[in-house]
Amino acid sequence: MHDALRANGIGGEIVVLPDAASTAALAAAALGVDVGAIANSLVFWSDGEPLLVMTSGAHRVDTTALAERLGRGSIARATPEQVREATGQAIGGVAPTGHPAPVTTVVDEDLAGYDEIWAAGGTPHTVFPLTFDELVRLTGGPVVKVD
Repeated sequence: MHDALRANGIGGEIVVLPDAASTAALAAAALGVDVGAIANSLVFWSDGEPLLVMTSGAHRVDTTALAERLGRGSIARATPEQVREATGQAIGGVAPTGHPAPVTTVVDEDLAGYDEIWAAGGTPHTVFPLTFDELVRLTGGPVVKVD
């Protein structure tokens, strides 16, 4: 993961947490930051392919509204097997990069309200800091309203 971040110009260091931070609330508590500054990595299945939604930990994704905004038929939660196959990572630790193949990604516009955000580093025990602009550049995803 370190190499993937550096290759994309992300300078934040990966932090290993003593306990798993598989939810935004747990990650925020471990880091001492607002839960909204956690870039939750949620994998959905949409129109026959995975869709990674990088959303603020402060709210839930409205899958019906998001499908309409993206012009997709439907968006549903991916199974743990689909998450692993699409990202090579387990639920609770999906990073915005480092997947076996590119995954279509969208970035929650609400994350722009934070100077620093935190994303999973590929495992439930790892996170790294970055800016909103770095996240958008890293994922190549459009910025959308997801709630």
